[in-house]
Amino acid sequence: MSNKDLDILFNEAVERVNAHTEPFPADTLLKLYAYYKKATNNFSQPKSKKPIINAFKINALFQAKDISEDEAKQSYIDLVNNYFLYRK
Repeated sequence: MSNKDLDILFNEAVERVNAHTEPFPADTLLKLYAYYKKATNNFSQPKSKKPIINAFKINALFQAKDISEDEAKQSYIDLVNNYFLYRK
């Protein structure tokens, strides 16, 4: 898959997540957060008002620290596709 195709699929997955109105399970949300941050090379610190939320986000980022930008995009796409395929 070309980088352009991967970017298109990634952006479509992001739009799908942003358009979803129901809450995501916490574990899925944290994975989406970490993959998105890695995929977009966004290294800013979590900004939740609750320290425990920031700790969970930092942990999710730590778990994704060894994947590349393209791997993060593909993982994000796969997670979104699986979530919408299997949710009921």
